[in-house]
Amino acid sequence: MSFLVRLVLGLIVVALAFVVVVRIVPGIQVHGGVTEYLIVAAVFGLVNGILGPVLKLVTLPISVLTLGLFMLVLNALLLALSAYLVPALTIDGFWSAFVGAILIGLVSWVLNTFLAGPIEKAVGR
Repeated sequence: MSFLVRLVLGLIVVALAFVVVVRIVPGIQVHGGVTEYLIVAAVFGLVNGILGPVLKLVTLPISVLTLGLFMLVLNALLLALSAYLVPALTIDGFWSAFVGAILIGLVSWVLNTFLAGPIEKAVGR
């Protein structure tokens, strides 16, 4: 699959994950339509892609001590940072961000699992 197709597919998958999370978690809202969901997904992807690895490396000792559970807290903080950067995304508190980050990860994983095969066949690889 080409890089551009993977990038667009990843953006759409994360946007769909936000749609699911907004419907399930009462403390997370995205104000607007499809464009805002895509912007939120893009910013969340950039925050996770740029700051995520750095913060995971810095907090590695804490993660080892907590047997990896601190990664869930770190993901919640990255989601809250995304909400700070994008006015269309509002999160009411830490626990909403915590549950939302877990659900975004799960929904993205499920969607990527089921969409990767059909997309690769459609693109012709």
